[in-house]
Amino acid sequence: MLMFNSSSEALDQVKVLPDSWVLPSGAGKISIPVEAAEEASGFSFEERMKYIRQYGSHCMSFSTVQPGMKFFDVPGKGFIAYMQKWGSQMVLSDPICHEDDREAIIGAFLKQYPGSAFIQITEPIARLMHERFGFYSTQFGIESIIDLAKWSLSGKKKQVLRTSINQAKKKGIVIRENPDETRHHELSKEWIATRKTKNREIGFLIRPMVMDHEEETRKFFAYQDDELIGFAFFDPIYKDGEIVSYVPNISRFSHKFRQGIFYSLMTHAIETFKKEGFKEVNLGLSVMVLGDEYETSESKLLKSIGRLIFKYFNFLYNFKGVAFTKSRFRGKANRFYAAHKWYFPAAKLITLFRISNVI
Repeated sequence: MLMFNSSSEALDQVKVLPDSWVLPSGAGKISIPVEAAEEASGFSFEERMKYIRQYGSHCMSFSTVQPGMKFFDVPGKGFIAYMQKWGSQMVLSDPICHEDDREAIIGAFLKQYPGSAFIQITEPIARLMHERFGFYSTQFGIESIIDLAKWSLSGKKKQVLRTSINQAKKKGIVIRENPDETRHHELSKEWIATRKTKNREIGFLIRPMVMDHEEETRKFFAYQDDELIGFAFFDPIYKDGEIVSYVPNISRFSHKFRQGIFYSLMTHAIETFKKEGFKEVNLGLSVMVLGDEYETSESKLLKSIGRLIFKYFNFLYNFKGVAFTKSRFRGKANRFYAAHKWYFPAAKLITLFRISNVI
């Protein structure tokens, strides 16, 4: 049973900045802030990254510090990252904190923003949102994870990968990491102009290409006769202060080379990470890839609409193409969810697509 302390003594501890709510370190699980009393500083970027390196095991954890995000900070515990639009708070990913502190941090956040929606959360958080806070938790997609101990290019279902690699070799494609490469900015502009969302970059669910803190991001580039024809950026996934995996969050390709260079780039990176001793590679999210059944926590209406979006709304975003491409690697699929207060959160769905630059 949840117990929240909303006494005047607890409220007097609360401090806030426009982009960062702060729960005092001494508040623990019982003292929960519900309004601001005085101004104070939230986490510095360095402090925020310490929490990510300790608890950032979600494939979107690194993306929580992308430009435009706001934060609900709990000193000594962690934070919730969200974006705000049209009066709606859209939380991205699981809370960045120890699993024992999740319920208290979410409870504090919901005291301040009771109508918030949580996007791309894992199954434990989805269950918590439903059982403890009474939210619907509806599947919103999957993540795909490759077990590197079992990884190989053999098998009929990976023929497309082998074909792509062989074509790249015949064309003289060379793939390597190159920290000094700068031509990817121009290639990115050309690539975006060919996308369904022309002249704007997808955000929120996919972090922007340019970020100020990419020291631990791995960048693989594909060249043909020294011409840059494609690249993929892999962001770190952390656990207990260590990098335990990588996830490809940014990839771009030249329209001059249409022979599936993504498969070659990905395979090269996967082989590199395997040699370095990593146990897995996370392929990231495939939005609107949904199971056939309905769970008791789900909104049947929202899930049904999600299936229709996946089937008929690829003119907005390439839902099918992303899912098909990632499926070629035969990774393990984990379900991701959206937690929402209302049975059909139409306004939240539109807000999500807007802050993601899909519409």
